[in-house]
Amino acid sequence: MDWIANAFDAAQLALYESVVQPLVFALGFGNLLEDAFDATGWLLWGCIQVAVLLLGIGLLERRWPVEAVRDRAAVRTDVIYTLIHRLGLVRLAMFFSIEPAWDAIAGQLRLAGLPTWQLDALWPGVTDIPAVSFVAYLVVFDFVGYWLHRWQHQFNFWWALHSLHHSQRQMTMWSDDRNHLLDDVLVATAFALLARLIGVQPGQFVAITVVTQLLQSLQHANVRLSFGALGERLLVSPRFHRRHHSIGIGHESAGRGTLGGHNFGVLLPWWDLLFGTADFEARFDATGVRDQLPEEGGRDYGQGFWRQQWLGLSRLAAAFGRSG
Repeated sequence: MDWIANAFDAAQLALYESVVQPLVFALGFGNLLEDAFDATGWLLWGCIQVAVLLLGIGLLERRWPVEAVRDRAAVRTDVIYTLIHRLGLVRLAMFFSIEPAWDAIAGQLRLAGLPTWQLDALWPGVTDIPAVSFVAYLVVFDFVGYWLHRWQHQFNFWWALHSLHHSQRQMTMWSDDRNHLLDDVLVATAFALLARLIGVQPGQFVAITVVTQLLQSLQHANVRLSFGALGERLLVSPRFHRRHHSIGIGHESAGRGTLGGHNFGVLLPWWDLLFGTADFEARFDATGVRDQLPEEGGRDYGQGFWRQQWLGLSRLAAAFGRSG
């Protein structure tokens, strides 16, 4: 495995020296060279992920599709979302807007004597083994991700944003990142705070992010695939997650007009089993939000990136208006 890490490091350095560093200097940000090098790593991992989507998951979609893709324009919009997220643009925005504030807060807390808790130091000799700490961090992140996902479906203001993700009627491997940017900021901020709280090392954080993103791309793929009776209870499959996107049951707990849903697990279905939100029915239903249906009002969630973002803000304003 060392040769893989060495090859990645060499590629990152070459990309940084040939493209990123000259660009940073040209823009007058020479004081951010270290951060630019880290951003180059995210960019390279994003390129690798896109290659896996095209050469791996894409083959599964062509071989065992759930349905024929009819709305190519909607899929192309999802591709834009994927490139924005996987190539590091969201992380770049977080760096310039959110992270400086959290750095300042963390510094003040340290000055106040608040100790930092390190999860990998919980059991010396065991949890500090890289493979063990990676699994521990992954499970903690997944547990928090489950609850964040449930809250996205529980609170009207958050559902106003998150419903954009569910509005895709033609789910594909590109659909995972179809989110409102404000929704992304809320979730990314929560995970950034969690990483600081439990002491996740930068390399581990990158690995968790990449593994999670690739598996979520597979979950959203237009592929008729389940992991079997046992496997479905160990890892979220495309079939299990498609139930979460199914019209009605995926985003309602008590029928039409309610909030909630089923199958909120990010990677692990354990939390759905534990908290009673799992639905293992072996079906591949139509996806979307109930109010999109013509007989339910035919709500418009937008056809392009900017239109979808604007309508999300409109729904958010309406949600706050109802609660006010």
